Amino acid sequence: MLAGKNVVIGVTGGIAAYKAVEIVSLLRKAGASVHVIMTQASAQFVTPLTFREMSGNPVAVSMWDEPKQWHVAHIALATLADIMVIAPATANIIGKIANGIADDMLSTTVMATQAPILLAPAMNTHMYQNPIVQNNLSKLANLGYYFVDPESGLLACGTEGPGRLAAPGRIVDEIAAVLSSRGILKDKKVIVTAGGTREPIDPVRFVGNRSSGKMGYAIAKAAAKMGANVVLISGPVSLPTPQGVRRIDVETAAAMRDAVLSEYDDSNIVIKAAAVADYRPKQAAVHKIKKTGDSLVLELEKNPDILSELGQHKQKQVLVGFAAETQDLLLHAQEKLTRKNLDMIVANDVTLPGAGFNTDTNIAKLIFRDGHIEDLPLMSKDEVALVILNKVSQLL
Repeated sequence: MLAGKNVVIGVTGGIAAYKAVEIVSLLRKAGASVHVIMTQASAQFVTPLTFREMSGNPVAVSMWDEPKQWHVAHIALATLADIMVIAPATANIIGKIANGIADDMLSTTVMATQAPILLAPAMNTHMYQNPIVQNNLSKLANLGYYFVDPESGLLACGTEGPGRLAAPGRIVDEIAAVLSSRGILKDKKVIVTAGGTREPIDPVRFVGNRSSGKMGYAIAKAAAKMGANVVLISGPVSLPTPQGVRRIDVETAAAMRDAVLSEYDDSNIVIKAAAVADYRPKQAAVHKIKKTGDSLVLELEKNPDILSELGQHKQKQVLVGFAAETQDLLLHAQEKLTRKNLDMIVANDVTLPGAGFNTDTNIAKLIFRDGHIEDLPLMSKDEVALVILNKVSQLL
């Protein structure tokens, strides 16, 4: 995937700038044409001459340098790039990009490019965990930027925790993954359901579950990046709509069923990541139920099984379900896959640390119709989403 690709590498002023030299070397060995943009601060750590020799191309540092060709350098590199990578990405450059500031060669090129942009953050642990930095990262993620999350360990500043630049080989692998995934779902209609449903007991109470919607939103965001026409049917969550995604908000299982069926016939892929309530109160009170000294008994009735209904009417669609279990994971997931006529099911044990509801990570097993099982280790939900969609594209 890297042979013949134009990769523009932005290097910013962090101690990890020296690792960018190895990234450039690995990219060239893989056949990529590499162009480096350095900030003034990064040149305090590594010289432009080093990157010029490693890349075989002129290195851009200042907007005011004499241009090497007739064209405006930042526009030329922005247009040339098949992908832009910033490694290390400091809190400073992340903040600039998130707020539309273009005051040097690198940030100006970022604003001008239409290429995908991959950020590899690296900074002091406390800086990385600062709410302002985290908000900027979330903002960029929702705008479609890609990330290679930093690793944890002892940092040069003496602190220990997340903030160390990801290994150069891992960054190069992620560059290849982004390039390989671009456009693979172009013109495909993808329906994603996310979040939990709320089944009313009375005007102020409901039966619900712990789903945050993060996994479904990560899938919708990744599918849009891959060129798909994405319809996100969402229960109540506190998440922004991903860039390029059409969102339909629902509250109950019945409303989610209606929304899914209205979009289903011309869809190519349906990924049911929502945690739909299996049961609902048989009768919702018109007014708030007042507290008394007596116990309260709720009579529940079964909700429609949306996934099973989709499986019965499936024609050209690839249908993917989720199984969140607390015991006998494989047994329950395989039974669900067969009974609901799915092409793949994503199974996870929600009792494992780092998996399940309200986390930013997941641990999953992908189970296919032919009985093949693939284990996914602890990964961010964004990374899990990319794996799922790449497998789905193969099933198409």
